[in-house]
Amino acid sequence: MIRPKLETLSRETVDRALDEAYGLLMNPGVLVHYDEALQLLADHGAKVDMESRVARIHSSLAEKAVETAPSSFYHHDFDGEPMVHYGGDDVHFDPGSAAIEIADYGAKQSRVPVTADCENYVRVAEMLPQIDAVATSIVSGDVPTAMADWYRLYLLLRYARKPIVTGTFSIESFAIMHELLVTVAGSEEALAERPRAVFDACPSQPLAWSDITCANLMDGARARVPVELIPMPLMGATGPASIIGSAVQHAAECLSGLAIHQLANSGSPIVWGGSPAYFDMRTGAPPMGAMATMMLDCTYAQIGKAIKPGGLPTHAYLGMSDSKIVDAQAGLESASGAILGALAGINMISGPGMMDFESWFSLEKLVIDSEIVGMAKRLVRGVDDSDEPLALDVVREVGHKGSFLGTKHTARHFRTEDYMPSQVIDRDYRQTWFEKGALDINARAHRRVEELIAAYEPLPLENGAVRELEAIATRYAKAAGLEQLPELSSR
Repeated sequence: MIRPKLETLSRETVDRALDEAYGLLMNPGVLVHYDEALQLLADHGAKVDMESRVARIHSSLAEKAVETAPSSFYHHDFDGEPMVHYGGDDVHFDPGSAAIEIADYGAKQSRVPVTADCENYVRVAEMLPQIDAVATSIVSGDVPTAMADWYRLYLLLRYARKPIVTGTFSIESFAIMHELLVTVAGSEEALAERPRAVFDACPSQPLAWSDITCANLMDGARARVPVELIPMPLMGATGPASIIGSAVQHAAECLSGLAIHQLANSGSPIVWGGSPAYFDMRTGAPPMGAMATMMLDCTYAQIGKAIKPGGLPTHAYLGMSDSKIVDAQAGLESASGAILGALAGINMISGPGMMDFESWFSLEKLVIDSEIVGMAKRLVRGVDDSDEPLALDVVREVGHKGSFLGTKHTARHFRTEDYMPSQVIDRDYRQTWFEKGALDINARAHRRVEELIAAYEPLPLENGAVRELEAIATRYAKAAGLEQLPELSSR
């Protein structure tokens, strides 16, 4: 079986891109706003100017970080089972983060989501078999901003069985989130051995690290919690206007993050990820559904896979749309990104359910996107050529009778050769479609959302574990000025 695969660069161009990325680490160097990270780099041979806060990182230091970073690791579920493999060409999908608004079914205006929306999102994502991990995808607007990061994770730990993709936008939140994860895992050692969550860490463009992201990067490394590097150069705005140029800058930003991360704790798992985009000069917007954005993602992933034997684990934001409603544009852009990312062999693709430049979330879109994901996964499984002979026997068996329906060959293959979608995808004859209510895809997706929410079964959390999670959350909520947590559904 030959797996279909997408590569955008020759091996020679990959090597040129990496050479230039290593060169950028020395000139102009990397701007680092976190004293501890600057000192760590200086202690290991980087040329650091504490006044300008620029670190010039020699290629040997970055190459050592690449060498010590694992080529693969597993992401575990609620039961401690390895469910997601970061490495090689294995492909998985999660909904991505972090939407600050939600689109209700049929509405053209968005609104600020609340805890009940986050609960329903997790129920739907949990029940979709095509989605491999859940993310802290929705920012709940009914709690103080200071607790928004860890509160999203708290809700996932209460409702999700799947592995978790998350992140934080403050230095303080990582410790709280780690405490919540350890509570469910049982110990820090158990969490490190069977990591349940991956944390995003986003450098600033171009070639800069804030104190928050540096702290998160180093805290994650020391706790041996996997970290995803998420550089976001915008082509022509905060990065070079060419795809290859922004891919070089992206590589330099990843390499600088790898150096800081591995110096903090050598061998800790880290992902070569990102969320760069084309910059639309007409509107000033960063369209995630642009073909150049998708090509840039596939290009930087190829560089990460080729950076050493076995490569590094990869991630990208794809499978999303810039549309403001769930329409044909949403389907076009989401399908293009999901399929291209799968063909590129990106290990974790974040984006189903997301729209409007990663700021809106739609449960109906998540359900539709899950069907796209199923098709993309079927595509990269390739054409099964294991039959011997390939078709000679079955064609001779049927001869000129004209029907293969009753053959053992058909019974063996018809369920596996295509991806079998849910009723969200219409494959009925027109008359049957009318008899079923003549529903469009949005209506069918909304019906599916309601069915999944109703079918969701709560996690088997023991009362003691629930109380401990609630106690931690309540304590930190009060510190943020909220005396009582929002009431959760009984389901």
